[in-house]
Amino acid sequence: MPANFKAELVGCFGQPVAENPTGAMQEAAFRALGLNWRYLTVEVPPEKLRDAILGVRAFGMRGLNLTIPHKVAVIEHLDRVAPDAAIIGAVNTVRREGDRLIGENTDGKGFLRAVRTAAGVDPRNRRVVVLGAGGAARAILTELALAGAADLLVVNRSAGRGEAVAAELAAKTKACIRFHLWRGVYAVGDDTDVLVNATSIGLYPDVDSMPPVDFRAAHPGMLVCDVVFNPPETPFLAAARKQGLPTLDGLGMLVYQGVIGFELWTGQKPLEAVMTQALRQALGLPG
Repeated sequence: MPANFKAELVGCFGQPVAENPTGAMQEAAFRALGLNWRYLTVEVPPEKLRDAILGVRAFGMRGLNLTIPHKVAVIEHLDRVAPDAAIIGAVNTVRREGDRLIGENTDGKGFLRAVRTAAGVDPRNRRVVVLGAGGAARAILTELALAGAADLLVVNRSAGRGEAVAAELAAKTKACIRFHLWRGVYAVGDDTDVLVNATSIGLYPDVDSMPPVDFRAAHPGMLVCDVVFNPPETPFLAAARKQGLPTLDGLGMLVYQGVIGFELWTGQKPLEAVMTQALRQALGLPG
């Protein structure tokens, strides 16, 4: 059999992207399975996105990740968008299907898999509070609603944005999604099963900050989740553990959304431990 030196290409488009560690995680997974694939991290300004997607088509790239500021703008350049990504209104992953480019959103799916696999919690019939109403919150709320969560409460400091997100996603998913205005310290009720920080509070370099939340009334089994992955140990999670509550850091969500992307692109299951270790190494975290 003649040698085949052709590499399959995937990548990440965004601006900025220099500190995005996804490539290190995906490249490690490719190597572990002996796949001749490459992950390109490419800075693409908004005005060049159309040209960049034409390049994806011309190069026969097998898929993409999209990060800020392209998750919404990319939709008009794709051939189809998956139903859950359409509900969310954003795409963070593109897969190739023949000559067509299909938009997906793995943010919420990664969170959901981390909750089920790493934390051992099934969100069906659970009462969940989500702090924030940005892109991560929309994705998480959508996947929780589709997974059968009994009640979803959006807690946000901006009434306009929070009310709009809750109303829009409730209409699209037919789930119970409510809004609560975040004024001062949010006191978690004893009827909450899962609490999610879907804001960027605590993200590097602002590592000493935490959302103003009071855990004291929470029931002992409430799962506390943080989407912040750098650092994975946040003051928010530390405060929850101080109250004896189980926690889930943002590293798991990032790994699992990468796992899902890998599966969409290659049709194979990656070694999750390899991806986790590569990500921790890329972020300078202890193994």
